[in-house]
Amino acid sequence: MERYAEQTRQEYEGWDEFFNRPVDEKLDFFRLNGRIFDLIYAQQFDRAFLDYLCQLAEQIRLLARTKVGQRKLRDLLPHKRAMLYFVQPSTRTFLSFINACHTLGMGVSEIRSTSTSSEVKGESPEDTIRTFASYVDLIISRHREAGFAEKTAWVLNQTERPVPVINGGSGPDQHPTQALLDIYTLEREFRNIGGLDGKKIAMVGDLKRGRTVRSLSYLMKNYRDITLYFVAPKVFRMKDDIKGFLDKHGIAYRETEDFESVMPLLDGIYMTRIQNEYSEHPATEEETYPDFHFKRKHLSMIQPHCAILHPLPRRYEIEICVDKDPRAAYWRQERCGMWIRAALIAYIFKVDSVIADEFS
Repeated sequence: MERYAEQTRQEYEGWDEFFNRPVDEKLDFFRLNGRIFDLIYAQQFDRAFLDYLCQLAEQIRLLARTKVGQRKLRDLLPHKRAMLYFVQPSTRTFLSFINACHTLGMGVSEIRSTSTSSEVKGESPEDTIRTFASYVDLIISRHREAGFAEKTAWVLNQTERPVPVINGGSGPDQHPTQALLDIYTLEREFRNIGGLDGKKIAMVGDLKRGRTVRSLSYLMKNYRDITLYFVAPKVFRMKDDIKGFLDKHGIAYRETEDFESVMPLLDGIYMTRIQNEYSEHPATEEETYPDFHFKRKHLSMIQPHCAILHPLPRRYEIEICVDKDPRAAYWRQERCGMWIRAALIAYIFKVDSVIADEFS
C-alpha cells in the first residue's frame, strides 16, 4: 500500500527537519484519505471528531452490555493484530488499550521493556519499530522519550508497510488518548447541564510536566466559552507554549496559587500528581505541596455538580475519603478510557460505520 505520494515523502528529507516544523504544518502527514491514520497529537482533533468519537464510544458501550453485542464487536477486527510497545511504566493506559483491542476481537502482542528486545544488542529503535510493523497492523507506543511516537510514525510512513501508530504517552509532552478520555468523561459528567461548553475547569498540581493537562488544554479550543484555572506552585506552572496556544485561540485562563479561592467557581477540577519521574533527582524530592491537595473539607466548598477528575495514579493529592462523594469522577474516568480507545481503533480501521449501523 502506498501511504503517501512521492512528493510528500520527499518534502521532509530528515527527521530533525520534520520534528522542528510547527505542529499545524505536520497534521496532514498523519492523515490518509481525509481521515486520521496516526494519532500523535491532541491538536489533530476538531469538535466534529470529538463529538463523533464520544458518540461512537457510547454505542460500543451499549453493544457490550449484551452477549450478542459483544460477539458483534469481537467480529469486527479478528483479522487485525496490535503491538503494545509500553516501555514506560503504565497500568491504566496499558490495560485500557489491551481491553479495547480485545473488545474489537484483535490479537495483541506486547513488549514492556527495551531489555527484552534486540535494542540491548545495539539495534536502533527505528529497526525495532520496523520489525514490529512486519507482524502487526497497529502499533500503540508509550515511551519516556518526547517525540518517540511521532518519530515512529514518521519512519513507518516512509516504508512499504506504514501501519498506523497511536501515541499512548510520549515523554512529558503529549498524551492525546488521555485527553480524549478526559473530554469523554467531562461530556458524560455534564450531560445534564449542557455539556462542556461554557464551563470553568481547574487544572491543579504539576502543570509544567503533566502531559495529560497539556494535551487536554489543546482540546479546549474546540469548546465555547471555556475558562481554565491553572492552579500550581510557581515551580510547576503551565509552560508558555500552552498559554501561547490558548492566547492564540482566545481561550480564557487564569493562574493562581490559591486553590481554595477558586473552588466555588468551578464546574470541574482536574487533579494531578507531582511528576517526580521527570526530576533529575526524584529520590530527594520530598515536598508534597499540601496547598494543592483536595481534602474532605473541600467537598463543602465546591458546587453540587462539580466533577473531580484525576488521570491516576494518585498519591496524596486527593484524600481517599473523597472517593465516596458522587462528584468524584476519576474511577468513572478510568473506565471511559477503554471505551473511547476502542472507538478510536474502530475509527482507524474504518469499522465505525458498522457500529453506527446497529443504531440506525
